[in-house]
Amino acid sequence: MMIGIEDVELARDRIAPYVRTTPVYEAGREREALPVSASVVLKLELLQVTGSFKARGAMNRLLGARPEEIAAGIVTASGGNHGLAVARSAFVAGVPAFVYVPETVSPVKVDKMRKWGADVRIVGAEWAVSNEAALAFARDSGAAYFHPFADPLVVAGQGTLGLEIMEQIADFDTVVVAIGGGGLVSGLATAIKARRPEVNIVAVEPAGSPTMKASLDAGEVVTLGELTSKVATMSCRRTDERLFEIARRHVKDVVLVSDEEMLAAAQWLWFEHGIAADLAGSASVAALRSGHGVLATSQRICALVCGAGPEGTVL
Repeated sequence: MMIGIEDVELARDRIAPYVRTTPVYEAGREREALPVSASVVLKLELLQVTGSFKARGAMNRLLGARPEEIAAGIVTASGGNHGLAVARSAFVAGVPAFVYVPETVSPVKVDKMRKWGADVRIVGAEWAVSNEAALAFARDSGAAYFHPFADPLVVAGQGTLGLEIMEQIADFDTVVVAIGGGGLVSGLATAIKARRPEVNIVAVEPAGSPTMKASLDAGEVVTLGELTSKVATMSCRRTDERLFEIARRHVKDVVLVSDEEMLAAAQWLWFEHGIAADLAGSASVAALRSGHGVLATSQRICALVCGAGPEGTVL
């Protein structure tokens, strides 16, 4: 087992001084109503420090490290949000941060990483290429490598969102959450299913990067032959074996949405509610707007708006 509820509870206590409790918001009274019969509560994790849930996992990874481990700095590869979280965590620790990103990264997020003091290096057309460069840098420099999703401390940190949701919303029966590599859904599902096993976990992936769905359909982890999504923070060819096992136990279904549907959802969030989400942050709303049958029997849905960004208005 990669993590348990006790790891998530420990993470919550450890990171509490460094992250925010983000608000929930009751959706409704829209000009264009969501096509679901359930009531919908938006969990506004885009208001987290650095603009996404990634601050939770990166900070837990940092605080779980020995001082000598990070003395030469921290290196990672990211589609954007994890890089921001690592840059901020390194700033808190007073050590250098090196962030490798693909060419599809949001320029806005690159600028923010650099303002946090990170050395940002654009390498390759996709995350896997950036990650190889980051791993090579870690070997050569001695910097500590912080994986964006396949790390127990990172996953436990993301799982603190599940604890927070249960404290804030008493009567939800479904959570809708975006998947990139799988760390968020795994941590959140571990926490929620330990306390509320009846809750349904519904995941959302880009149709152009259906990493977890392809693996669940195959019954084993598979590597995608190609990535066609432009959403860098959700594009990943292969998930981790341990995260796959958590998803296989706990995720009810995976809804696929197009980049264009995520863009439309971001625009809906901005027009209807004044919420400036990035495309990944809008994925849960895109799933709700799709009318997918997996949500037909839900009575009260928590939709996670997990990332902020003005780039949510364009592809």
